[in-house]
Amino acid sequence: MLSRKATCKSHGEDSSYFLGWQEYEKNPYDPVRNPSGIIQLGLAENQLSFDLLESWIARNQEPTGFMKKEGSIFRELALFQDYRGMPVFKKELAEYMAAIRQDKVRFDPNNIVLTAGATSANEALMFCLAEAGEAFLVPTPYYPGFDRDLKWRTGVEIVPIQSSSMNNFRIFPSALEEAYQHAQKLHLKVKGLFITNPSNPLGTTLSIHELDHLINFAIDKNIHIVSDEIYSGTVFDSPRFISIMEAVKKKNLENTAIWSRVHIVSSLSKDFGLPGFRIGMIYSNSKTLIAAATKMSSFGLVSSQSQFLLSRILGDKKFTRNYIMENRNRLKSRRKTLVSGLNKNGIRCLENNAGLFCWIDMRCLLTSYTFAELGLWRRIIFKYGLNMSPGSSFHCPEPGWFRVCFSNMSEETLDLAVRRIKALMDSSAPNAC
Repeated sequence: MLSRKATCKSHGEDSSYFLGWQEYEKNPYDPVRNPSGIIQLGLAENQLSFDLLESWIARNQEPTGFMKKEGSIFRELALFQDYRGMPVFKKELAEYMAAIRQDKVRFDPNNIVLTAGATSANEALMFCLAEAGEAFLVPTPYYPGFDRDLKWRTGVEIVPIQSSSMNNFRIFPSALEEAYQHAQKLHLKVKGLFITNPSNPLGTTLSIHELDHLINFAIDKNIHIVSDEIYSGTVFDSPRFISIMEAVKKKNLENTAIWSRVHIVSSLSKDFGLPGFRIGMIYSNSKTLIAAATKMSSFGLVSSQSQFLLSRILGDKKFTRNYIMENRNRLKSRRKTLVSGLNKNGIRCLENNAGLFCWIDMRCLLTSYTFAELGLWRRIIFKYGLNMSPGSSFHCPEPGWFRVCFSNMSEETLDLAVRRIKALMDSSAPNAC
């Protein structure tokens, strides 16, 4: 006999997003061992700049051997550590966050809570900010994992803020108010807005006007703003990234109540391509929240070994500056390769300036304006060997959109994926797209 929490269906693993991963794992593509296998286009992982990190490791053997000039620190790292984290690592992390944001905003290391990845950070924030049965407003489309991270164990509800391809899925004040009123009709107390900037799955950054709308709305409703900014280091084109913290400062709101109701989630999983290190963090100007989240972080700590190694990498300012620039160039080039291949086959992509993926429009292949999208998704994965994540798994209100990742594979594998998409298009009805 298991608990209701253990057996409930709200984890979200039955989403087509996760089901696609399961199918890929049964039959993964390999150019030698399984050339007809499924190509993984559903994993937002950055492998384009891993060689830069490997080169740094090769040149700097001391940190990987847990050595300093004074000798081994293995014993120091292996014994009990303060769960608040290493001060030197939090200092370097704060400086790295500022550098990614072009030093438009500074971060106090004392306001950082370390967590085992952004998943833990998001859940800890929900536990701190809302009771079970209360709600956060979340713009659609949004990352499928939020149904797990924000809702599963916390009991918090998600109320979608609807958007439309007619305006490139931008956020408007009217949509914010509609979502808030919908929550009221459901008798849900709204505790905050939860945004992803840059967006997953859109790969777009929020404009200063959108951020102003969000801030004004949060002030008017007396609610929180949580900004998941884990893709902030993947912005490869204009317009530049504007953090929610920068937007609040631009409005000179540091000495007002909203200053302590704005919270950032970040990690080193996407821009630095280190999801296996489980480096996540919460940043907030609320001392009360930081104290509470720090206590909760004891359920998912970052290892001392990881903190030591990453503090040395981030502390090499010349390396991190070069890494940020080169990584952006590689992401931009890889996106160009994918978009060019798709455009040649009649597939349009949403214009984006960030992320590890493109949001592609395949509505022309739907048999009707219904969620025949899932039928198309099954055809793509089982007949053409491509795991592309369907828009419905991201709660997109319009069927026919898919997220395609481009940075977790070699260029040769991406070229093969484009050829398989061409085969799909060639097999469709003439002039369908």
